[in-house]
Amino acid sequence: MSASTEQPAPAAARHAFPDPGEKVPTISWPIVGIFSGALAAFAFSTWAALADRLPAPATILLSAAAIFVLFTVLHDAAHYSISTHRWVNLAFGRVAMLFVSPLISFKSFAFIHIEHHRNTNDDENDPDHFVSGAPWWQLPVRFPLMDVPYLSFLVRNVRRRPRAEVVETSLLLVTSVAVILACAFTGHLWTLALLYLIPERVAMFVLAWWFDWLPHHDLEDTQQENRYRATRNRVGAEWILTPLLLSQNYHLVHHLHPSIPFYRYVAAWRRNEEAYLERDAAIGTVFGQQLDIDEYREWKRLNGKLARLLPVRMPQRSSVRAAEFHQIPVAAVDRLTDDSVRIRFDLPDHLRDKFSFEPGQHITVRTDLGGEGVRRNYSLCSSATSNDLEIAVKHIPDGAFSTFALEQLRAGDTLELMTPTGSFGTPLDPLARKNYVAIAAGSGITPILSILQTTLAVETESRFTLVYGNRDADSTMFRDDLDDLEARYADRLRIIHVRSRDPQHPAHLRGRIDPPKLGQWLDSDLHTAAVDDWFLCGPVEMVTHLRDVLLDQGVEPDHVHVELFHGYQKPSVADGFNPAAVAVTLRGRQHKFSLAAGDTVLESALKAGLDAPYACLGGACGTCRAKVLLGSVAMEQNFALSPAVVEDGYVLTCQSHPTSDEVRLDYDA
Repeated sequence: MSASTEQPAPAAARHAFPDPGEKVPTISWPIVGIFSGALAAFAFSTWAALADRLPAPATILLSAAAIFVLFTVLHDAAHYSISTHRWVNLAFGRVAMLFVSPLISFKSFAFIHIEHHRNTNDDENDPDHFVSGAPWWQLPVRFPLMDVPYLSFLVRNVRRRPRAEVVETSLLLVTSVAVILACAFTGHLWTLALLYLIPERVAMFVLAWWFDWLPHHDLEDTQQENRYRATRNRVGAEWILTPLLLSQNYHLVHHLHPSIPFYRYVAAWRRNEEAYLERDAAIGTVFGQQLDIDEYREWKRLNGKLARLLPVRMPQRSSVRAAEFHQIPVAAVDRLTDDSVRIRFDLPDHLRDKFSFEPGQHITVRTDLGGEGVRRNYSLCSSATSNDLEIAVKHIPDGAFSTFALEQLRAGDTLELMTPTGSFGTPLDPLARKNYVAIAAGSGITPILSILQTTLAVETESRFTLVYGNRDADSTMFRDDLDDLEARYADRLRIIHVRSRDPQHPAHLRGRIDPPKLGQWLDSDLHTAAVDDWFLCGPVEMVTHLRDVLLDQGVEPDHVHVELFHGYQKPSVADGFNPAAVAVTLRGRQHKFSLAAGDTVLESALKAGLDAPYACLGGACGTCRAKVLLGSVAMEQNFALSPAVVEDGYVLTCQSHPTSDEVRLDYDA
């Protein structure tokens, strides 16, 4: 059964699920504050114990409290919630990890924790089920040993992890054991136990209880089955419970929006309360009583009104009738890999409507390099719900513009940009519950990244799988961005990296993405019946072959969306074609011209002096799309328009030859 035909969630979700409004800050000062305070408290308790200024129980409790607080730093770092700068999260996470549990590395913890988000309450795949699914009589033993099953989970998945991460974890584990043995042999084991070993286990006991068992125990739904009932909120006594649990009494909000900083959970809940309730969110009281939605509404009525919903920001197409060029300054040029850069434009406010775009669309860049005009087409890689206009350029040997972009282009330079065109994406619906799969290779990730980000932001019940092929990790464009997205949408986004020149990569994911590999995935966990839409982007051969496989498996053509690096450039011939009288509507004006035998509509329009939109000239980008109003044309090839769009009368003018004596087309349609 297709995911789009599933029954709606309980209490029929009438409200679209809006953006929670809590973005990752440039730097999270509350995290900096509790991090500094926890380190100071731990340092004080250590000094006081060594100086015999505090009794042992006070030292243990103060150090345990510091470690407990540092787990929240570690937790937010694992979701890249501390800062928009990746290295800041890594720095805070690595330091906090040394206090919370030095047995594994921060990156290993982040991997394990994301698996918990993806598989919550799944007893076979949720590493935290060791605690949340334990019988009550085993809890006193399992609580302080919560991190032990993490090691076994990591061992089972060691082939999936980068070698550097495994080496780091191994060194930490060996070092931890060596320190304990050294203290034992030198007579300082009790000192180490007082200062760290006992406080760490006390903190682990409380962490397992408050962060894991309280939010998840006795909930039968897994994260994949029902995101709203795999984790609970705990309401009541919030004046003490929220600061005491560092907002984890609203743990459901964290599982729905993992990238929100901990101190904004309550605000996000209040912002979207009605939408959560309509989805039958799991709620309990501070005393453990489970509330259904009516009971919670009554409880809430006694404490204040329900919050109002904020609207979803839906992506919009450009407001222009036909594509047009504008001079746009460059805001930043950032290196992605050794041979690719991301270009962000400083879009003036008065052009924002014209440069609004839907995910999957592209822009044409036109510039004058050494007196020779260059025109190139690039997919937008930023989310369509953001205010950013970004493209990525991968270097092509002897490529005029790609070489210029990597070696010379700088912030403050100006480029001519055509307003967005193309139709690679699909219409989005905030109430949809779909399953998407995208397959990309190399720079084919650029439109996919925009589609992926926008879809997960707008359709909060939909899931996305990305299969991404590259030579190795270093050649992977947007590698950090993808890691961030997987942390942010842990239970709804899965990324499968395929690498052709990485001998350390898992054997079944080595090589190129080809029909045999796709066939294996279709037979295992990417069943065609469970996928609503497929997106394919990359080299012509890969895309066309994978599309054929999907069609052979019974996938409807309208559900396989294709975007190519470029189309086939065929030589122009006149045989078999006839001249015609052509009329086109462009930017509100009608133009008439004669078309010579063998010319395409676009070629004739350009010869007539019209500034008709175009980019690739190979039938791949869709920039030159127009609607046939009178007469008929035949397209040589079409990689950009879906069968439904063609059925509506649209054609690619760069590929269209009239088959009637008179033809009328509309670029503005």
